[in-house]
Amino acid sequence: MSDTSAPHGSQSVLRRKPIDNLEDETGRSSLFKSLGLWQLTAIGVGGIIGVGIFTLAGLVANGGPDGEPVGPAVLISFLVAGLASAAAALSYAEFAGMIPRAGSAYTYGYVALGEIIGWFIGWDLLLEYIAIVAVVAIGISGYFTEFMSGIGIDVPTWMQGTPDTIEGGLVNLPAIAVCLLVTFILSRGTKTFGRFELVAVGLKILLILGIVGLGFFYVDAENYSPFVPSGFGAVFAGAATVFFAVFGYDAMSTAAEEAKDGKKHMPKAILLSLLIAMILYVLATLVLTGMQNYKDISPTAGFASAFQSVGLPVVATIISAFAVISILTVMLTFLLGVTRVWFSMSRDGLLPAWFSTTDSNGTPQRVTWIAGIASALLAGVFPIRAVADLTNIGILAAFVVVCIAVIVLRRTRPEVPRTFKLPLMPIVPAFGVIASLFLMLQLHWETWVRFGVWLVIGLVIYFFYGRKHSLMNPDSPRHALLKRQA
Repeated sequence: MSDTSAPHGSQSVLRRKPIDNLEDETGRSSLFKSLGLWQLTAIGVGGIIGVGIFTLAGLVANGGPDGEPVGPAVLISFLVAGLASAAAALSYAEFAGMIPRAGSAYTYGYVALGEIIGWFIGWDLLLEYIAIVAVVAIGISGYFTEFMSGIGIDVPTWMQGTPDTIEGGLVNLPAIAVCLLVTFILSRGTKTFGRFELVAVGLKILLILGIVGLGFFYVDAENYSPFVPSGFGAVFAGAATVFFAVFGYDAMSTAAEEAKDGKKHMPKAILLSLLIAMILYVLATLVLTGMQNYKDISPTAGFASAFQSVGLPVVATIISAFAVISILTVMLTFLLGVTRVWFSMSRDGLLPAWFSTTDSNGTPQRVTWIAGIASALLAGVFPIRAVADLTNIGILAAFVVVCIAVIVLRRTRPEVPRTFKLPLMPIVPAFGVIASLFLMLQLHWETWVRFGVWLVIGLVIYFFYGRKHSLMNPDSPRHALLKRQA
């Protein structure tokens, strides 16, 4: 059966990218295929586990300077977020086994729902992934300050954070520095990055298990009361914030073209990474809120403050050092994600071809450094909650699109081979849509305004550039350029 993916004409904003051509495009990709199952799983786990345990768990439990305390019920917040994420993860797994191509939700939306939907999600992800790298860098900064204090070095207040987050703060210099560091690592190529990620994630899991094992002996059951101090409204709002911590697999799926066997390994890696992460989140939140009363947990370095509270400052210093290293893997995963989405949109003609140029290692250096510098600037001047909420609304919107797209494509292209089929169609993806929309509604109205402004900017760029230059447009100037390059 041929792909009738452009029913509205070649000029329609709903023209769809043909699935039948994607395999050929992937085969001609300038990206190198160097990632196996466990490297992919490590990238997924690396993207999921990190700031969620080391920073957001403490922030949501304590409430921070501008939020309601969730207390020990932060465990429920993680479970709610994980349940919503699981429905989307199954949808991603089906797509990844069917379309092993860079771009993730952008590509899936383009194929199933049309170019304008694909554009919006791709444009959305450019901002959200950069914001994720920034918010993780802000989380690292808190642990960096704790570590330096533990070894007797006081970090000047002016460089610890912005005026919104710390009195006397001016700029978050450690966050800027770490953004540039991970950009350099990723610029060395996917093979080098994959090896680093595998080792770093292994150390991260050992660290978390060590924290949980040691912290278990200092749990005081009285700290679990009251379990839900601010009611379930705060718990669901907390779920919307910690949702940031349960979706790293979607960034990992952007590396599909760099997998040795994407159709076989991507679905397994997506589901494995989420399962491993949720088990560790449950254990870690139980220990964190059991060791220290939620009112006293540090909103920037939760586990460090918990171990200090039980008289183990040396352990707190060690945790701070390893937290910095382990959180790096989250930044690497999402920086990889934004560069691959950007690369895909450029390759498809929706953004200038200049962005899709790769070097001898198969790395799109230009977008890597642009995204890395942008995340450094964002991390240096914005507070963590504002950036986290901005991130979450964009990813939740992408989840809504992917869950709808998997239903549509199951009906319109049932004959396309799928190495993984999600169960209980369409109940599971429909639940993913409802859960994601519900969590979006828990976010502050300012977040919706920022999100809307970004999408309007994207709409202008699409109609003035992307629609005309898209390779799906037979009159696109990019066709002549490709012929000259060939």
